This record gives sequence, C-alpha cells and structure tokens, in this order.
Amino acid sequence: METVYSVTISSLIGPLFLAASDEGLIALEFDARLPGQQSIRPNPRHLREEKTHVTLVQSLEVMRPYVDELNQYFAGQRRSFTFPLDLRGTGFQLDCWRALQQIPYGETRSYADIARTVGKPNAFRAVGMANNRNPVAIVVPCHRVIASDGTLCGYGGGLEVKRKLLELEGALTGSLAA
Repeated sequence: METVYSVTISSLIGPLFLAASDEGLIALEFDARLPGQQSIRPNPRHLREEKTHVTLVQSLEVMRPYVDELNQYFAGQRRSFTFPLDLRGTGFQLDCWRALQQIPYGETRSYADIARTVGKPNAFRAVGMANNRNPVAIVVPCHRVIASDGTLCGYGGGLEVKRKLLELEGALTGSLAA
C-alpha cells in the first residue's frame, strides 16, 4: 500500500485537491467531480466496490511546495512549475501529457497540433481522451488545448474554468475572447 499525501486548497477557480507521492505530484483535481471523471479519491458511494492501492494522508506540511507554487501561479507571479511530477498512465497518455507541458504559458494548441507532436497526426480524438484522463490539471496544461477552429472545447473543470485559466495567462484572443 502506497502512502499519498494530500491537501485541498482554495483558488480563484474554486477548491482544488492535490495529492503527491514521494516521487512528485500525482493529482491536481477540481474538487467537484463530474460523473465518470477519474480521481485518486475514493467515491464514498462505492467504497465497498473500489480497491485502492493508496492510503491518503492529509498534510499541508508535505504539500507546501506544491501549494506555494500554485498560489504564485494564480497570483500571476509564476509561469511554470518546478516541483516534480509522478505521472501515471499509458505510454500514449504520457507522450500526450509531455507534449502538453511543452505548450508555453499564454499560448494554445489544437488537439491536431498535439497529435502531430506525438507522431500520430490522425489521433486527435485519442489526444482528446488522453487530455480527459490528465490527472494533474493546470500543471500539465490541458486547458491550453482548443479546437482546430480556435474555439474553447471540453475541459474537466468546465469551460468557464478553462476560460479563467486562459484569461489569467493572457491567452484569450480573437474568437477565444468572445
């Protein structure tokens, strides 16, 4: 059984749940979960059915480096994160998440752009599914991915949260700002 440290913080987009292993951040989730949305947290309605391999221990002390950098980000004082990540997914998901981390602050890319980046130019739908499974929102910036026509689409925190994050980063231009 692995021990994972966690904390829930307030932010300008609402409560955020953070969890980290000894290797780095493994989850940054919006506090409210949509039906079917993946989470490291157990669902109280299904505890008897769920088999978990982690023990969650709340610890602001352990989570302080993550919390501090996120607070700096939301205050407009940080454009990138320096803490380690412990991303867990399939090879394709990891490739997609690494590609997301290459999108500069204040810029956006399309799903097709990410598909080309990972060497699978026709896999834009699969890229969308990998984004959907991104366990570390904001830090692995799936909010910076938009539709090929330049419009906002799909985001686990909702389109209004996506819009707020892109506004914070100064990435809303043209049709995105409308």
